[in-house]
Amino acid sequence: MRQWANHRAAGLLAVVCGLQGAVVAGEATMLPALPEGKSWKLVWGDEFTGKTLDAKKWQAMEGPRRGHWWRAKSAFLDGKGHVVLRTEKVGERYASPCIRTKGLYEKAFGFFAVRCKLPSQPGHWCAFWTMCDGVTKIGDSGRDGTEIDIFEWPWRDGRVQHTLHWDGYGKAHKSKGHVSKPKGVNDGAWHQFAISWTPKEYRFYVDGALTWRTSAGGVCQVPVYLKLSSEIGSWAGDIRKAKLPDDFTVDWVRVYDIK
Repeated sequence: MRQWANHRAAGLLAVVCGLQGAVVAGEATMLPALPEGKSWKLVWGDEFTGKTLDAKKWQAMEGPRRGHWWRAKSAFLDGKGHVVLRTEKVGERYASPCIRTKGLYEKAFGFFAVRCKLPSQPGHWCAFWTMCDGVTKIGDSGRDGTEIDIFEWPWRDGRVQHTLHWDGYGKAHKSKGHVSKPKGVNDGAWHQFAISWTPKEYRFYVDGALTWRTSAGGVCQVPVYLKLSSEIGSWAGDIRKAKLPDDFTVDWVRVYDIK
């Protein structure tokens, strides 16, 4: 616990100094301990201040998605330093949002983290994940591109899903997943989900605790972009039973490198 406490303090200092010198508020990132002489450096992030989503960092997607609709207007800033991804019914159609950094920020390797409050209603799941064009390539396992689902929240009983997908989404598709059971994650409070990604392995974390360690797929070696989304589907239950709107609220997203 001492190591984590020290790196929480270091994370807060990085937040204060790292985003182009801007002083920002927010909970310190729970960063893994590093070997002596090494430290974490904040290299990208969004604290979601202001009145509108930063178009230099995020694209809000619009269009059909697996039987529902990804609606750009369903992702918005609340004016309190958060982005809200709202699942709702608009007219006769169910809608949810997805925002991504494609073409704006793409990176290979590092520590990627999100602090958020999870939704409570059935029928939809939120996620913090990555994507790149190479995911659809076949023949080099996941090294030329992997979808990395840092976390997904399809259930409401405290279980968290982590998954890797590679070699496209057709007959050659391969995946490896893990279900973790962190304590207290379904309490309606703020929680942190993260991945430490090196050229040799992935390490997944929930609230600073290691939940899964793997090199499945050969480990992606190419840059990826980030995604925050909420999707509607039976994996998460029956959306018709949900009391909508239901929100996935994100306090911040941060990316660190080792220096």
